Amino acid sequence: MIERAGAGPQRRLVVLRHAKSAWPLDVADHERPLAPRGRRDAPAAGRALADADLLPDLALCSTAVRARRTWGLAAAEWGTPPPVRHDRRLYAAGPSGLLAVVHEVPAEVETLLLIGHNPGLEELVLALAGDGLDDTLEQVRTKFPTSAIAVLSWRGTAWPALAPGTALLTSLTVPRGAKK
Repeated sequence: MIERAGAGPQRRLVVLRHAKSAWPLDVADHERPLAPRGRRDAPAAGRALADADLLPDLALCSTAVRARRTWGLAAAEWGTPPPVRHDRRLYAAGPSGLLAVVHEVPAEVETLLLIGHNPGLEELVLALAGDGLDDTLEQVRTKFPTSAIAVLSWRGTAWPALAPGTALLTSLTVPRGAKK
């Protein structure tokens, strides 16, 4: 694996876009639930994270219903889910707002899971990645679909050191659950 230069322990920011949501009439955007496909894909995302040894030390999750439900279904696939913080600031945030929340993460967290929304998540991944393995950067530029998981790797002594261009995009996966 190519590693970005920097001092401190290896850290990973795992960015998960919420699973596919429904668009019911007369429901505020913040309250939109998952669609049937989202209810299938969110557990698949949890399994993909476990299979890739990407279980986080901490999860930061948007307060939107579709993000909270994605978290719940994904984390149910793990033996012991990590602590989660639901943060209203992650809802509809742009890359600078998302990064400000990430900068508040305690230094002892080495793998952080961030669950939120586009276009902010896609823009954050592209801003932080100074480079990517294979064609991962091009894939994110093309599309960052629902349930997409981007993994950014970097070295640093604390989360405030994570800055644009300092991370390596090591993988991009889009888990899909099987239709029943």
